[in-house]
Amino acid sequence: MAPVKLYGDTMSWNVTRCMVALEEAGADYEIVHIDFDTREHKSPGHLARNPFGQVPAFQDGDLYLWESRAICKHVCRKYKPEMLKAGDLEESAMVDVWLEVEAHQYNAALHPIIFEILISPILGGTCDQKVVDENLEKLKKVPEVYEARLTKCKYLAGDFISLADLNHVSATLCLFATPYASVLDAYPRVKAWWDGLVARPSAQKAATLMKPSV
Repeated sequence: MAPVKLYGDTMSWNVTRCMVALEEAGADYEIVHIDFDTREHKSPGHLARNPFGQVPAFQDGDLYLWESRAICKHVCRKYKPEMLKAGDLEESAMVDVWLEVEAHQYNAALHPIIFEILISPILGGTCDQKVVDENLEKLKKVPEVYEARLTKCKYLAGDFISLADLNHVSATLCLFATPYASVLDAYPRVKAWWDGLVARPSAQKAATLMKPSV
């Protein structure tokens, strides 16, 4: 069977989010580089894979997907459904809850910070410190909730690692490339949780592939 294909640039945390899931699932996959300098992401060929002209895009035989979190879910459903706790109604519901928290609470605050600090200068802009400061205040509220949750269980969805934990890896690696990595230091359980995640081979591979951005 041909490997699945992940299209994008590994300096993108959305691309490496998918890569972490693929690594954890033990999938046979290939990363196909998309060149932003030549605007390959806006080419007809790539638009056929992702109609928004963004990355990642994903190919599994005749199936094409875009949006990183949807790709991650597909990968887990196909190769490692235990990462979603498929088959257990209550546990899978908790995975869903924390997947939503990652997307709409954690990443919603973190994304503007890492964009302003890491991406805007690459694009020729300058860092808007007001945006950074406003979102730092939002971000600081999230690990407070995580700390409380992690007093009750080892991982976010329960005493089992899931995609809800792993989806944090790529963007948090970017946070640690900014001056604000210490935001997690005030939360010992969150820090221990993160230290366990980043020690995993999938996270170490993501960290290597994301350089020089992280």
